[in-house]
Amino acid sequence: MPQLRLALNQIDSHVGDIAANAEAVVHWTRHSAEQGAHLVAFPEMVLTGYPVEDLALRESFVDASRDALRDLAARLAAEGFGELPVVVGYLDRSEQVARYGQPAGSPQNAAAVLHRGGVALRFAKHHLPNYGVFDEFRYFVPGDTLPVVRVHGVDVALAICEDLWQEGGRVPAARSAGAGLLISVNASPYERNKDDVRLELVRKRAQEAGCTLAYLAMTGGQDELVFDGDSIVVDRNGEVVARAPQFTEGCVLVDLELPAAAAEPVEGTVDDGLRIDRVVLSEEPVPVYSPEVTGGYADRLEDDEEVYSALVVGLRAYVAKNGFRSVLIGLSGGIDSALVAAVACDAVGAANVYGISMPSKYSSDHSKGDAADLARRTGLNFRTVPIEPMFDAYMGSLGLTGLAEENLQSRLRGTMLMAVSNQEGHLVLAPGNKSELAVGYSTLYGDSVGAYGPIKDVYKSDVFRLARWRNRAAEERGQVPPIPENSIAKPPSAELRPGQVDTDSLPDYEVLDAVLALYVDRDQGLEQIVAAGYDPELVARTLRMVDTAEYKRRQYPPGTKISAKGFGKDRRLPITNGWRERA
Repeated sequence: MPQLRLALNQIDSHVGDIAANAEAVVHWTRHSAEQGAHLVAFPEMVLTGYPVEDLALRESFVDASRDALRDLAARLAAEGFGELPVVVGYLDRSEQVARYGQPAGSPQNAAAVLHRGGVALRFAKHHLPNYGVFDEFRYFVPGDTLPVVRVHGVDVALAICEDLWQEGGRVPAARSAGAGLLISVNASPYERNKDDVRLELVRKRAQEAGCTLAYLAMTGGQDELVFDGDSIVVDRNGEVVARAPQFTEGCVLVDLELPAAAAEPVEGTVDDGLRIDRVVLSEEPVPVYSPEVTGGYADRLEDDEEVYSALVVGLRAYVAKNGFRSVLIGLSGGIDSALVAAVACDAVGAANVYGISMPSKYSSDHSKGDAADLARRTGLNFRTVPIEPMFDAYMGSLGLTGLAEENLQSRLRGTMLMAVSNQEGHLVLAPGNKSELAVGYSTLYGDSVGAYGPIKDVYKSDVFRLARWRNRAAEERGQVPPIPENSIAKPPSAELRPGQVDTDSLPDYEVLDAVLALYVDRDQGLEQIVAAGYDPELVARTLRMVDTAEYKRRQYPPGTKISAKGFGKDRRLPITNGWRERA
């Protein structure tokens, strides 16, 4: 059987920075060539970054992508890689009137095979996702071909991301076309537990395609999305040949033995009306060699480490890609700001993390001490600026009471953080968690102030668990646990009035989070949640809080998505909404 050394480049890309992305493709192609690769692949839309959202509708951006693809092909040849086929994802446009009524020139999520200084083959994603964070029907028109490229006597079929996640289309078409290898290039965002789903999907599709399947994924972060890598190669029986690390950029090399291409290949139209678009690059098999690389099987991260890693990668990408070098956090001594600080130190380094303790007359000594202890443990930059003089000035002018008085303290802290950010150039991080955002237990223009919310999609009970995991991981490495034990053990409190604790206003977080998971993440109604065993009055009160807090959530900054339904593009409800769940 013919042999082929495949290089899957699991890399990050920066939306809109086409020049830097092209440079990365050249760098990793060079690396692949040095490792003896016969075929090289890069992720979905690697040249433009993903998702490009409404940039896809801008003609100048599409033109820039197409021009960069041609320039990239020429440059690869000029640097001596012209004989090495390279699969690259990019943004293209249709050349003819497409289905669904879109005119000629409509954008396409596309990929191309670069060879000998030119574009040997182009194709567009066939299945377009339109759920969760995806709006691809808004932007793209689908491809209607099955691209097959012959490399050293092996027919290699090509697909893009959703082509694997949906039934039909290019997977059965690859079998009909007699492909020996199916490569899918992807930019599939991370979600908790998705790695298990992905593995089973790839195994199933390989068996359906009747050939070895290589699933190449992107890594890094883009706004609220994180890409976790986890590229996978399986044989035609679904057995794993190689699996890449999670959240790590790099090149996965794997030596494959694959069926020789048929002397009289299938032509014409196959499954789902896909027309086979076949290009022959090289017929001659590579000289027989002893396989040296198997890709390996990277250890899987355990659940808490996986989620924590996603938070770190998401924050690091947001800070770096938006041109910041440092972040600023209000440190209350509580668990939320402590976890955010730990994530920030791991993401950008403690020397680039700035924390401010802003005590009021209601702040406890232990909270002030816990904030200082966190700074000592992590090595972040720390200062204390009391808000009491500012608070007294406002109160003397306005005479506020009750909730208005409580919220004033939070808003003074938000104003201070933004003032320091303007003065010193730090990116402010908002410490709110998913539980608080769900029920509106936050102050607009106060603790919601910031440019990014690292734990926006993390329920409060998970905040505690991640904090414990991070401390345990530090101990196992012989390091100082970053989060003070007292911040984990003490009852959560906003400390805006004497003796205040969160349970004055909210149910116990374990119960609250379970109800929220059913209502927010799974869209279950009141009757269904009560039937699951929860107190009817508690459920009704919780759902009312969620429904009336939509206006707050719309004004909260973006944050790393780790669940199947985070607040943002995943969950789109009207602010003005008269519907209420009733028993």
